[in-house]
Amino acid sequence: MKRWPALDLRLPEAPGSAPDGWQDVLAAALDDLQPTAIQEQDDLWRVFFGSPEDRDRAMRALVAGPSWLAVSPVDVDDEDWARRSQETLRPVRVGRVVITPPWSAGSLPGASDVEIVILPSMGFGTGHHASTRLCTALLQKLDLPGRSLLDVGTGSGVLALVALKLGASPVEGLDDDVDAVAAAAENLELNGVTGSIALRHADFRDLPSLGADVVTANLTGALLARSAGLLAAAVRPGGSLIVSGVTMEEEDMVVKAFQPPFKLASRIAEDGWVGLLFGQA
Repeated sequence: MKRWPALDLRLPEAPGSAPDGWQDVLAAALDDLQPTAIQEQDDLWRVFFGSPEDRDRAMRALVAGPSWLAVSPVDVDDEDWARRSQETLRPVRVGRVVITPPWSAGSLPGASDVEIVILPSMGFGTGHHASTRLCTALLQKLDLPGRSLLDVGTGSGVLALVALKLGASPVEGLDDDVDAVAAAAENLELNGVTGSIALRHADFRDLPSLGADVVTANLTGALLARSAGLLAAAVRPGGSLIVSGVTMEEEDMVVKAFQPPFKLASRIAEDGWVGLLFGQA
């Protein structure tokens, strides 16, 4: 049985022990620690990692950080994740796109809606995180039919699937996490589009020749800023770039990293997260 290494991050019970805006402080602290998923439940954040080594490295960094944060390691069974997901996860609507777990498929879509079925797993992007919703909303601002799309850090494949259902072709999803790529392949099968999206297990930073009309990158603010040149080069002339995983505190840094050669065409925000759509200047 697959077990996922995680950290439970708790606030002290004493009122006033944590600073105002502790959520943003904690999000910034996690930014460079490469979590694969975060479950937020009031004063408990469960943060998942791709390997025990990544979890242990993050624990050392967090223990040496905020004194108001209690950090403890935990291992979570895949079966437990799936069971709890089935109890709590429901369809999410973003514009005319409905992202749903399999047990709720068909419960919301109208005649013009696009339904994406995602099996909850420890890959990324069930649609319940704000950054996934922001990218989904920004994709609907583009004229996608006939345009190629590259989803960097595809995770569960949700954004690649959204783009395909909105008309993009060809579509490629790229991720350096082998478990995420396996989850994406399973979701392609659930949606009846196996073979319609090319999935690749690789780190985009090792592939300088990438190119597409539209590039999506739902990563972290720090990684986006560091990789701005490479991501910009992946967008073909006249193309667009959509990024998220960016907190409001990181927004200026990320925008400056992409300007030039891009100009900001659209910005939307939700729950302290920002989604940015860039066009070429």
